[in-house]
Amino acid sequence: MAHFNQRAGTKSAVHRLKKPFPDITAFDAVIQDLLLKNPLECTSYRSARKFHHPLEKVREMYTAKFVYTDANGKRIGFGSEMYNSVEGYDTGVSAVISNMANITSHGGKVRHFLSADLFSVVLKCHDSNDELFFLSIARDRVTLASYNDDAISTRVGKWTDSVPVLA
Repeated sequence: MAHFNQRAGTKSAVHRLKKPFPDITAFDAVIQDLLLKNPLECTSYRSARKFHHPLEKVREMYTAKFVYTDANGKRIGFGSEMYNSVEGYDTGVSAVISNMANITSHGGKVRHFLSADLFSVVLKCHDSNDELFFLSIARDRVTLASYNDDAISTRVGKWTDSVPVLA
């Protein structure tokens, strides 16, 4: 089972991935699969007259990194752009790469520095014991936070083990 290290303070645990997600497509596939199949057995609930799905995205952030190089391949600039959706990330990367005014301002060629990109999504889950907990999935780690029942940690660990890219 995936090893989660307990952190001091509020009950939370972190599992560092052996290899980060290779790209946003693989990252988004895991998130979509988690939301659609609900392997954590989260349950829907109502609060203040509002219906909540079993798993809900609380926050998502995608950061694209860019490197500008001169004719000799020497780095002459660096940039990053942050987006709040996968679609924004995809179109944003294309926009930066095709922005001739920006490329001219840097005085070189732009390259998307994919291996430096950052991705993270925070999900809120309602457990069948009426407990709310948070699961943060980033490019290099999975963090479980604000839980009391150790069965939740066990369930998240089993799910993590069942997803090869999270090993």
